[in-house]
Amino acid sequence: MVLFRTVAASLSLVVTVARLLTQPAQEPSRADTLSFAVIAGAYILTVVTGLRLRRGTAGRLDATVTVVGDVLIATGLVYLSGGADSPLTFLYSLAVIGAAVVLDWRGALVAAAVSTFAFTMLLLITRLTTPVDAVAVPAARVLFVLGSNALALVLIAVLSGYLSRQLSATGGALSQSEADLRRLGRLQQLILSSMPSGLVTCDAERRITFLNTAGSGILHADPGTCVGQPVDTLLPGVASLAPRSTRGELRVRTPGGNRVLGLSVSPLEGEAGALLIVFQDLTELRRMEEDLKRTDRLASLGALSAQLAHEIRNPLAAMRGSAQLLAQEQSRDVVVTKLTGILTREADRLARLVEDFLRFARPPEPQRRPVALDALLSETVDMLRADPLAREVQMEVRTPEALTAPVDPDQLRQVLINLLRNGFQAAGPQGTVRVALARAEKEAQIRVWDSAGSITEEMMGHLFEPFFTTRSGGTGLGLSTAHSIIHAHGGSIRVTSSPADGTEFLVGLPL
Repeated sequence: MVLFRTVAASLSLVVTVARLLTQPAQEPSRADTLSFAVIAGAYILTVVTGLRLRRGTAGRLDATVTVVGDVLIATGLVYLSGGADSPLTFLYSLAVIGAAVVLDWRGALVAAAVSTFAFTMLLLITRLTTPVDAVAVPAARVLFVLGSNALALVLIAVLSGYLSRQLSATGGALSQSEADLRRLGRLQQLILSSMPSGLVTCDAERRITFLNTAGSGILHADPGTCVGQPVDTLLPGVASLAPRSTRGELRVRTPGGNRVLGLSVSPLEGEAGALLIVFQDLTELRRMEEDLKRTDRLASLGALSAQLAHEIRNPLAAMRGSAQLLAQEQSRDVVVTKLTGILTREADRLARLVEDFLRFARPPEPQRRPVALDALLSETVDMLRADPLAREVQMEVRTPEALTAPVDPDQLRQVLINLLRNGFQAAGPQGTVRVALARAEKEAQIRVWDSAGSITEEMMGHLFEPFFTTRSGGTGLGLSTAHSIIHAHGGSIRVTSSPADGTEFLVGLPL
């Protein structure tokens, strides 16, 4: 309404100025001066109302003053443009419509009554102040004009009031619908951002249109850069799954490492060819399953190995005793002496192998006590610096904080020696081996890293199995024994390897 009044006043000003410019040059008449005064009053009313609206202080009183001002402005313009014969009497109708908009139907009827009263008083004053011989409009016509205008204003008030009520009801319903829609939109965004599962949508051209928060966390991807990219760049191989694949697994490489995803693919309703992909990170679950299977295999193998080693150790002791008796006879036969030495030496080697096997099969119960892990790591590394395998290998130790855990120091030192010597052999000359200690949630983590990254995907599944080795002369019991010791401590041991990132053994020990 403020904008409408501004436009109307501006148009009136333009018409008045144009009329003065088209007339011969002369002083503005009294009517022209009053016209400018009425237009100035309209501008002042508009500015005051606009300022109060901007400050948020405008209320029903301001609306009433505005409607009364519109009636007075219309009365002034009608007076200046001919009174009863004025072509601007429609301005009263605009004032009534404005009242219906800002003051509902009751305000429209009151505005119609005020407008009728103002128009009547205008005609009455004009008639009383005009000499009798100068009156050009008959009384009957004046009454007709008054009656027709009054009737028209009442009808306009009723109609505009009805339309105002309908508009108000429709506007309220629309506002409620918009609020509900915004609330549903916020709820949808909250649900999508709170989902623990990843969610990806793509269009018919298999380009990503949406990636939720959980999905970006699982895949270590930025949703802003992923939108518009082919879905195969984010989930390689997903296009090969059926459009209605209820369940499948996919291995993907992410900046955070290789991940195993369990996902389902279904058509996205409402858009032909579009897909909805929901996936979960199964990496930890599959790792736990592999650990459980490995533990079961090692437990079964350990029981069999202990029985087999026990059966071997007794005959082996008898064989070694017999060999020693033969050696004590001081035979002059050189061949007999040589063979007796070989028999004794090989019996000793087999005895050590059986002991290692028994240690793997039945590791002693850890004798736990609080141990400073940072000191244990430093001592073990210093001890191994003289190892021939450590020559020309760069060794790093990172223990940023003192950390104490209940462990068996001798058994943990044995695990560290096995892991470090494997790292030395894998890294080789000019390679790097790094040991780091850190505190994680409810556990201490020891990381042994080497720069080689030579463990293949095929070797991963057999790495902790006994007798599995990749170097000549190895027994294949080092990592198996380490696994048994860490498992006896209630901890975990995991490994990751790639030529680009190297190999890392992660040992987790409960605090």
